[in-house]
Amino acid sequence: MKALLCTRLGGPEDLAIVEVADPVAGPGEAVVRVTLAALNFFDTLIIAGRYQVKPDLPFSPGGEAVGIIEALGEGVEGFEVGDRVIVHRTYGTCAERIAVGTRHLTAVPDAVSDEQAAGLTITYGTSLHALRDRAKLQPGETLAVLGASGGVGLAAVELGVIMGAKVIACASSPDKLAVAQAHGAELGLDYSADNLREGLKKLTEGRGVDVIYDPIGGDYAEPALRSLGWKGRYLVIGFAAGDIPRIPLNLALLKGIDIQGVHWGVFVEREPEAHRANQEQLLAWVAEGRLKAKIHGTYPLDDYAGALGILKRREAVGKVLLRP
Repeated sequence: MKALLCTRLGGPEDLAIVEVADPVAGPGEAVVRVTLAALNFFDTLIIAGRYQVKPDLPFSPGGEAVGIIEALGEGVEGFEVGDRVIVHRTYGTCAERIAVGTRHLTAVPDAVSDEQAAGLTITYGTSLHALRDRAKLQPGETLAVLGASGGVGLAAVELGVIMGAKVIACASSPDKLAVAQAHGAELGLDYSADNLREGLKKLTEGRGVDVIYDPIGGDYAEPALRSLGWKGRYLVIGFAAGDIPRIPLNLALLKGIDIQGVHWGVFVEREPEAHRANQEQLLAWVAEGRLKAKIHGTYPLDDYAGALGILKRREAVGKVLLRP
């Protein structure tokens, strides 16, 4: 079978499609034929050796996929050959077939398409964990989302709307804001043109924001934190801007705010039942028509460099999918 492999650390151009042996299901595992694999920004980091997870070489990128179970190992319960499933891992899904522990699988309802299911796990899973489990976002609260047209950002916008929040999309261009507003954001702020702190203060009529969702970091972190109101919650999602900010902790003291880390991968491993409940909730919202993941594009596996390049250049608006 074919698999996209990282044999040396670097950029997309350093990857290669290689013929490898078909996987075999071990105890507690299933072999899944991948129909679509989803890429994320962190895939550009993991192949460069700049992500917190550093797999041994060679490895396949791709942390999520959708596919069909072709074989089951010993001791598997709750799944059957032929089941359509989401695969959620840290890496390894950019291949025609993969062997994976069934604790990393979630059954997909018939009403949910492959395209919707493929990119639901990480971006929407991260955002739902952040908003529901960590921030405990309540109906009527104000949620400001930085990087609102990117993968996790757009997911946070959509989920915030479903959860009843007043969503303020924050992005670096009018076009990106238009995408977020088309997906339900009530207000928009272009932080390349306007001061982030002052803009959020104005949009909340001086009250401040209840929850900040920040996958960007860098120079935007402190002004975003300063825009929080009393007992606001600041969600640390990631550092797409590249720099890890240093936060003056007196701000947390003065406003009674919480700075909350969101490490979805560790949450999945430590709290698998809570993770499964979140996945089932997301799939139910899609099946009900309340949630629809935006797809930037679907590309053949051979076009992996182009697909990863879109993410590396921060051009993606929604999910980038590969078809093995």
